Amino acid sequence: MVVMPRFFGRTALLWIALAAFAITGIPSSAEAAAKRKGRRKKPVATERLVSATKHGQPNVQAAGALVIDESGAQVFAHNPDHERPIASISKLAAMLAVVDRGLEMEGLSTINKSDAEVGKGGAKSRLLEGMTLSNRDLLHAALMGSDNRAVPALGRAVKLNPAQLVAAMNAKVKQLGLKNTRFQEPTGLSVNNVSTPREVIVMLKQVIAHPVLGPITRRAEYDAHPVGKPPIKYFNTDRPAQRANVQLIGGKTGYNDFARYCLVVATKIDGRAYYMAFLGDEGKLTRFGDVARVADWVVSHKPKTVVAAATAPAGDAKPAAPALAPAGAVTSAPPQPPKILQPPYAAPMADPKPAPPIPVGVATAPAPAAPAASATP
Repeated sequence: MVVMPRFFGRTALLWIALAAFAITGIPSSAEAAAKRKGRRKKPVATERLVSATKHGQPNVQAAGALVIDESGAQVFAHNPDHERPIASISKLAAMLAVVDRGLEMEGLSTINKSDAEVGKGGAKSRLLEGMTLSNRDLLHAALMGSDNRAVPALGRAVKLNPAQLVAAMNAKVKQLGLKNTRFQEPTGLSVNNVSTPREVIVMLKQVIAHPVLGPITRRAEYDAHPVGKPPIKYFNTDRPAQRANVQLIGGKTGYNDFARYCLVVATKIDGRAYYMAFLGDEGKLTRFGDVARVADWVVSHKPKTVVAAATAPAGDAKPAAPALAPAGAVTSAPPQPPKILQPPYAAPMADPKPAPPIPVGVATAPAPAAPAASATP
């Protein structure tokens, strides 16, 4: 008599639970897996050690790369003319198009809902709707912090909507003679914003040479001052490229799921300017590791002058004066000056000793940089 109520009580609880599942629905295994996947963070490429050189060349990891020196001579190339998505490197063309239209630097622009829509899908912006900043501040936000909302706001400041800004960007690169560069939207979020390592270097050179844009690319940090709001500190997203043997002149980073990690920089190594473009790197820091591997290779392959050793005569004996040649006699040719070895890109020299490995994605101890808002860093 005591067991029966307990049995029926448990049965009743079971039926109540089944009824609840019938109302709410039992999640399928696929749905449960999807929820678990949504909670997991996106996997990050594993950083690993790779040799500094490969087959006598810097062991660059990018899918497309080009390094040229200040004379335009090619130092390293891997698919330099192959079109690839370039992500936020697109902002170089956008800013050139904006300043071409006489941007008023101290004019004020307010971030609105349409700016947020254009930048939707990228990294979180620090430029909030309703925030008013000078156009000078927005230029720094776009080039240094790679903030997507700054781009359409600057377009609007020169009376260009996003579609018109894209048209101006395409016209600008056509004017520069870039045949493999084109844009579908102004920020770099589209897979159809494409270029090549060779042509992104041309865009960077134009930006560095510009009297307004050039100084911005050389800045390490900058404080923007929204009207009535606390300042926003931006750190240049290219700063990890700086290291002991690399002086950074300017550059631009880029990232989206299609382009992967991209970088174009102007540097000075051992007193000589080098322009580098790395497109399609896996791993956030790998592009900066590529800069390190190229820099170390350049330094270790500096041209060396061969100087003939002069031997002093033994004791106090003085060297005999050369005998005068008889009149009409043919004298021997004068001694030739020492030969100078050609630069490494003309005649590669063997490594004197194997260089130590550099971690993919790790450049030696750059100055610490706080995270900067970047939709496509």
